[in-house]
Amino acid sequence: MNILILNWRDIKNPKSGGAEILTHEMAKRWVEKGHTVVQFASEFEGSLREEVMDGVRIIRRGHPDARFLLGSVHFLAFIEYIKNFRGKFDVVVDEIHGLPFFTPFYVRAKKVVLICEVAGDLWNEMFGPFFGSLGRVVEKIFLKYLYKSIYILTISDSSKSELIRNGVKEESITVLPMGLNFPTKLISYEKEEDPTLIFVGRLSKSKGISDAIISLERIAKEIPRIKLWVAGRGDEEYLILLKKLANSLGVGNRIRWFGFVDEDKKFELLGRAHILLVPSIKEGWGLTVPEAAFAGTPSVVYNSPGLRDVLKGSIFKTMVKTNTPASLAEECTRILNDKGFFSKLAKQKLNREEYNWDYTAELALEVLKK
Repeated sequence: MNILILNWRDIKNPKSGGAEILTHEMAKRWVEKGHTVVQFASEFEGSLREEVMDGVRIIRRGHPDARFLLGSVHFLAFIEYIKNFRGKFDVVVDEIHGLPFFTPFYVRAKKVVLICEVAGDLWNEMFGPFFGSLGRVVEKIFLKYLYKSIYILTISDSSKSELIRNGVKEESITVLPMGLNFPTKLISYEKEEDPTLIFVGRLSKSKGISDAIISLERIAKEIPRIKLWVAGRGDEEYLILLKKLANSLGVGNRIRWFGFVDEDKKFELLGRAHILLVPSIKEGWGLTVPEAAFAGTPSVVYNSPGLRDVLKGSIFKTMVKTNTPASLAEECTRILNDKGFFSKLAKQKLNREEYNWDYTAELALEVLKK
């Protein structure tokens, strides 16, 4: 098959996340099976307009934010399809991150949607009450009506339930099991001498990094030697605000900012830390939680869609009672003060075979072939 993927970002984008990892891991496996895969995504500083990665041809045009209108990747995907892509692809994957590519309006070929999470409350969080409410209404309309006869791929039961609540037929939805990328050599690291928390991910409001910093101030009152590592990148302006917040709370000297780290370094930091914090208000699927577990580190997470689905009933995951910094601090303090907790963890193991990208890609391909 000739497969076209429309996504706002690709795997090389500095702001790429779990959705882009999922997309690329599937795409390169489809290429290995003899299919042709082209991905159309947005540009970023220093990006090439075209390149081939793992056999996947990536074409970059425009800005990922649809508010750039005629300069957005969404509009330019429409132009590129009409001018150059029409009639050349058997199936088009329309990835939805808040807004879709509206392919039912201009693509006659088969279409499949990939949506890791329904934005829902994220609209208000990111754009305020007016534009947030407008976004939620638009999202419900296009899910219920525009894509009603199209197969949909998602990555958790939480996302599936939200799609159904937004009018999508259950029989149209396939939940893909997520894979994991393991380091070339999974080393067992010694924990830091000082109790150390870690946050891994994009530095944005929706990921809850500010709540992690606020909780650190509370934990420090009970555990004076507590530290926080932050591994991830985001907008420079937001990073400045986060550092100001930390300094205003008196915990700036307790935080180490690593910026972007590669996979091996990420697993090293996860292995050396004592607890992973995931105070996100919504996830498609909490990728870093099983990653931390494989590194021997438990996670304290918010009771949010996506995070509820990962590692259900495992000792490696604790959900807070309420999604607040106070509750986050309470659970972290409890775990760190439990002398026998980490010895219990050492006896637990996860099955790597459960997180296999080959199976993910094969199941998605079956839907593309329907």
